[in-house]
Amino acid sequence: MSTVKEMSAVRPETRQIAWQETAFYGFIHFGMNTMTDREWGLGDESLSLFNPADLDCRQWIQTLKKAGMKGAILTCKHHDGFCLWPTETTDYSIANTPFKQGQGDIVREFSTACQKEGLKFGVYLSPWDRHADSYGQGASYDELYAQQLTELLTNYGDVFEVWFDGATGAEVGKRQTYNWEKYFSCVRSLQPDAVMAVCGPDVRWIGNEAGKTRTDEWSVVPESLRLAERTIEKSQTVDDGKFGQAEVTSDAEDIGSQAVLEANQDPLIWYPAEVNTSIRPGWFYHAEEDKHVKSSEALFSIYKKSVGGNATFLLNVPPMKNGLISEVDQQVLDELGRKIKKLETNDCFSAAVVHLNGLIQQDDGFYADGKEGLSEIVAKWSTPQEISGVILQEDIRLGQQVEQYQIFSDRKGERLLLYEGNVLGYKKVATFPKVRTENLVIRIIKSRGPYRLKGLRVVSE
Repeated sequence: MSTVKEMSAVRPETRQIAWQETAFYGFIHFGMNTMTDREWGLGDESLSLFNPADLDCRQWIQTLKKAGMKGAILTCKHHDGFCLWPTETTDYSIANTPFKQGQGDIVREFSTACQKEGLKFGVYLSPWDRHADSYGQGASYDELYAQQLTELLTNYGDVFEVWFDGATGAEVGKRQTYNWEKYFSCVRSLQPDAVMAVCGPDVRWIGNEAGKTRTDEWSVVPESLRLAERTIEKSQTVDDGKFGQAEVTSDAEDIGSQAVLEANQDPLIWYPAEVNTSIRPGWFYHAEEDKHVKSSEALFSIYKKSVGGNATFLLNVPPMKNGLISEVDQQVLDELGRKIKKLETNDCFSAAVVHLNGLIQQDDGFYADGKEGLSEIVAKWSTPQEISGVILQEDIRLGQQVEQYQIFSDRKGERLLLYEGNVLGYKKVATFPKVRTENLVIRIIKSRGPYRLKGLRVVSE
């Protein structure tokens, strides 16, 4: 049974804070599947098929950057085992394709593009490998996989995230029991500042690939959620086209409230969530999906609920067979970038006169010792403002503390409740119908311990 004091005491690692600050980043699925128009390759596709005529990683990264993304993760190897770099571990790689007469290295081009555009670089290396003969044979495959990780983590600069999924070959008769500790040790020793996500110990999978989020996303959760096997049980094992549409199950809706943690017998850890989905129904490009690209408004809604709901947002954008991102996707991402920029820059809080109750001004934020009960930030303007939201952050270096809050406006003694919730965490985007008002009150009703609020903005119209 965990106490409130224990909940309050859990803190993130430095690497987790840096990752959370990245907020919104891209996933690029590109490889042999792109050439064959499949989602899951079999691992026996002819290497002669891979020859993208116009490949331009700089175009990929510039497209993501315009959308407001701060990082990008490349699918260096998918389940088919085809490697986008000239690895020494297998002949099934870009080195034996017609692309650039066997002299190509897309991981190199991708990481260089990230560096030039100022985006962080991440890698996804599928543990499942349908081409490797050693897959399913235990230690020999673990060694091959660790060698591939070593190549990626030593030859391409700094890595901010290593994405480990739990896909296995169980459904096709071959299952490898992954030596996760060996993989994790490799990452920690070669890229100590990188987080490991999904099956990794640093970042938790949200539980679906449809971009669905919880109402309250807690970063302090039971240690048992970090067991990779649990993620494997919830991972996709069949290419049936349905997995990406699954929503969070009801029994997993609350994983970190005080009531849940008080009943929990496990130690507590800092294990924040990553929300992931694709801009298209599939993860690789398929021309027939050009008419089914998610709208900028749909993606903006996911952004507000993920980045603005104490998680991060990983959005997949798959390039076409020729090696370029389609104009359809570019247009949607340009629109999304403009929406995000407007949300993050339209602010009238700085023009208000601010009064504090139960808090003290501290640097660029507001600090409360957590002992005074209610605390309030009261903003008053000399002229009425049209507002439609509040952006508020906790300084997570002090943990996750706020458990209940309200946002309201006083109108001649009558309170107009605009928003109420439980979790703030790293960032909360609280939106509500547009209202015209001369004042705004942010009231913190309950916390687990001392907290510091920062990044307060009032979204103006």
